[in-house]
Amino acid sequence: TRVVYKVQEEQPPNTLIGSLASDYGFPDVGHLYKLEVGAPYLRVDGKTGDIYTTETSIDRESLRECQHLLPGEPCFLEFEVSITDLILNSSPRLLEGQIEVLDINDNTPNFASPVLTLSIPENTNIGTLFPIPLAMDRDSGPNGVASYELLAGPEAQELFGLQVAEDQDEKQPQLIVMGNLDREQWDSYDLTIKVQDGGNPPRASSALLRITILDMNDNAPKFEKALYEAELSENSPVGHSVLQVKANDSDQGANAEIDYSFHQASDMVRRLLRLDRATGLITVQGPIDREDVNILKFSVMAKDKGANPKSARTQVVVTIKDMNDNAPSIEIRGIGLVTHQDGMANISEDVPVETAVALVQVSDRDEGENAVVTCVVAGDVPFQLRQASETGSDSKKKYFLQTTTPLDYESVKEYTIEIVAVDSGNPPLSSTNSLKVQVVDVNDNAPVFSQSFTEVAFPENNEPDDLVIEVSASDADSGSNAKLVYSLVTDPSSKGSFTIDPDSGEIRVKAVLDREQRERYEFLVVAADKGSPSLKGTASVAINVMDRNDNDPKFMLSGYNFSVMENMPPLSPVGMVTVIDADKGENARIQLSVEQDNGDFVIQNGTGTILSSISFDREQQSTYTFRLKAVDGGDPPRSAYVGVTINVLDENDNAPFITSPSNATYKHILPHTSPGQQVSKVKAEDIDSGINAELTYSITGGNPFELFQISPHSGDITLEKEILRKHHGLHRLVVRVNDKGKPSRHGTALVHFYVNETLANRTLLDTLVGHSLDTPLDIDIAGDPEYERSKQRSNILFGVIAGIVAVTLVIVLVVLVRYCRQREAKSGYQAGKKETKDLYAPKQASKSGKSKNKVKKSKSPKPPKPTEDEEETGLQKSLKFNLMNDSVSDSPRIHLPLNYPPGSPDLGRHYRSNSPLPSIQLQPQSPSASKKHQVVQDLPATNTFVGTGDNNSTGSEQYSDYSYRTNPQKYTNKQVGELILRPAAAPALHRGAIWTEVWE
Repeated sequence: TRVVYKVQEEQPPNTLIGSLASDYGFPDVGHLYKLEVGAPYLRVDGKTGDIYTTETSIDRESLRECQHLLPGEPCFLEFEVSITDLILNSSPRLLEGQIEVLDINDNTPNFASPVLTLSIPENTNIGTLFPIPLAMDRDSGPNGVASYELLAGPEAQELFGLQVAEDQDEKQPQLIVMGNLDREQWDSYDLTIKVQDGGNPPRASSALLRITILDMNDNAPKFEKALYEAELSENSPVGHSVLQVKANDSDQGANAEIDYSFHQASDMVRRLLRLDRATGLITVQGPIDREDVNILKFSVMAKDKGANPKSARTQVVVTIKDMNDNAPSIEIRGIGLVTHQDGMANISEDVPVETAVALVQVSDRDEGENAVVTCVVAGDVPFQLRQASETGSDSKKKYFLQTTTPLDYESVKEYTIEIVAVDSGNPPLSSTNSLKVQVVDVNDNAPVFSQSFTEVAFPENNEPDDLVIEVSASDADSGSNAKLVYSLVTDPSSKGSFTIDPDSGEIRVKAVLDREQRERYEFLVVAADKGSPSLKGTASVAINVMDRNDNDPKFMLSGYNFSVMENMPPLSPVGMVTVIDADKGENARIQLSVEQDNGDFVIQNGTGTILSSISFDREQQSTYTFRLKAVDGGDPPRSAYVGVTINVLDENDNAPFITSPSNATYKHILPHTSPGQQVSKVKAEDIDSGINAELTYSITGGNPFELFQISPHSGDITLEKEILRKHHGLHRLVVRVNDKGKPSRHGTALVHFYVNETLANRTLLDTLVGHSLDTPLDIDIAGDPEYERSKQRSNILFGVIAGIVAVTLVIVLVVLVRYCRQREAKSGYQAGKKETKDLYAPKQASKSGKSKNKVKKSKSPKPPKPTEDEEETGLQKSLKFNLMNDSVSDSPRIHLPLNYPPGSPDLGRHYRSNSPLPSIQLQPQSPSASKKHQVVQDLPATNTFVGTGDNNSTGSEQYSDYSYRTNPQKYTNKQVGELILRPAAAPALHRGAIWTEVWE
């Protein structure tokens, strides 16, 4: 039965087109309706067979089947529906049908261009017609072009009119000339032409019709034929001649030259064919395929080249002749309940014979004998083709692919069916297509375990859900029939101790097993497939509980703190840890190791004693922190960690060091300073800590007058007594700074005070400080040491003189005068005597060359007797000479006192130096060397003295070594010699030095 429905295009989704059950009496219960062909425009209700539209709208103008219809031809959308009896489970029935798509007015007619141009000669007779280009409407029938209307301005209304003629089912608009045209008066006119279709409601559009008035051209071209027809074989090569149109013009010259062009030709015509504008020859310029288009209809216009060109039209129909250039097409799709996916169909092994597994449609796009197709199944397979419909044509046939014998999944699980189609062309063309048919198993096999009995060892103290064993069973079936579900059958005593994954067969323990309570568990495992009905298989499982390393090592304390003394030798024990393990054997054998210590510590595994590999110095690091790791011998091993802190206790290994004052500095104290006043402060530091860094200060030397006192805690030095005359001069305090460690360590500071009214002679003071640095600490340096000795010598001298005067006044006076002169001749200097211009130059002998006795007789002013104050502040009363005249190289050595009172000449001003100076020696430079003497005196090792504080220290002028030659002078009976200064060995540091010239 052929099913035909009609439906308008552009219907909304789910619009009912028709009902197969209601309209054609097909069953509406117990059957399955399935749309085989017609998607995506249609859908079918599976129970009632009702046909509906879908989301994809049916557009008549867009359907491939309706693209090249001739005017008035209907547009059909073909569909196929299979009907399967669900009760009898028989092969499906195929129903073919057509839906005529009715046109609606959904397209507006339009001209080819928004501006249309016509050229009309100026002497055109009234009533002459000129064709206007047609408007196109994609709709057909009454919805196509229905009418044209000409809208003109006042100047053109009386000159032009519109007439519509019927020409081969087309409405041809023509312009009528209604008045005399004068190009010199008006050379162009703009009119509006409106086109309207016959739809309801109608659609319309308009274009500008521009009329150009031309000079006269008498005759229009005329085609030899009103209709040209030709046949064109598909696949004709490019340039192949199709036909030639020819028009004649009775005019002469340019008015008789004709130009040919396509008129009202579709895009496909212009793409496939080429028209020679001069000759009218139509040739192939694109691939011709009859399956795409079987006929080409178009118009050709001939226009002369006169000043006022005239034109004519003719119709051309080209029929495409088929060639056997298309092989048959084989389409395989599912049918009824059998669905296809990726070229594969699934069918149960228990289906009856002649069950359809696919619908095979064979077609050929060619026509005639070229489209007659024969179709067969190739190979030895239990399938064959049976024609599905009697309504098919030779070029389009449909077959059911059905079984011929019962299927057996266990024998063959899959078939590959190859279908061959051959057409009747010459030569014939063929094609093949294949379908894989997978046989679906039915549940006819029970699950089988790989082992009927399984025994496994499992350690105790497990974690819940630990995997014990995985059992597996197999099923010869497939799909859901081979999918297994596992379960356990246990005795009441072990119920809940084990579970099994129903899909994988993994048996897991739910409780923590204890081997000491139970060593063995036995139960059954059941495997059931998911077939219908379900089949089952069983197996036995035994579990032996094994001992395992389930205890971590444990330190006795959560953390260890040890204290050690610094300066301990390496590898000394610093502490001991204890660790235990509740396991036995290898599981209880513990290895200890130290972590995070950079190798500073090691541990003895046997005793747990921690040893240091370094010597501790608290001043560099006071705390060490690391971890101990204990690992037992189990498999896998267990471990524990504990933190260890080593506190380094301080040892009194650092003596206090003095930060101020410096040993080489001094502090100036005025004589009127009040007792109790702080005169200085000793500052010291100790890098130890605790009691080892607590400091005490004491004066251990240099304070014979107990003039000063120091605070034992702060180091402040205060003046304790009133300053007397004997206290004037340099004082050196030996201050000792002790810490309170055991044993105590100490540092020593030298604190210099200079008691005087002024600091006039800083060089002398620097010399005294330098001498202090070389003086042993057990010798006191305090005040003026010559003060008491001067007083004692004066008393003795007065007593002696009084006795001598009483006995022999004359003798004493003579001796005293002789003594004084002799002293003056030897030293050249007396205490309290004013300095001469050149204190250190040798005395010039008299020109008369008299002897020493005459020198003695010469009168020199006797120095006045110094007062007691002058004696206290002057130089020491006498200079001690140690003259050594053993040989020529021997020289007298002069020892000068180092404590000079204020007012002494600054001897350093005679020295210049940029570097430390050694001692100097005077050596003879003439043959009479025996009459000369060498002077050796220690000089300072450095030329700079350092002091601190305002008025506390000064820098002396620099010394320098030099040599000089005295001017030659004559002395009594003695040859004049040269005085040469030569460096000698360098003395100890910080020694004062004085240059002295001695002449005899």
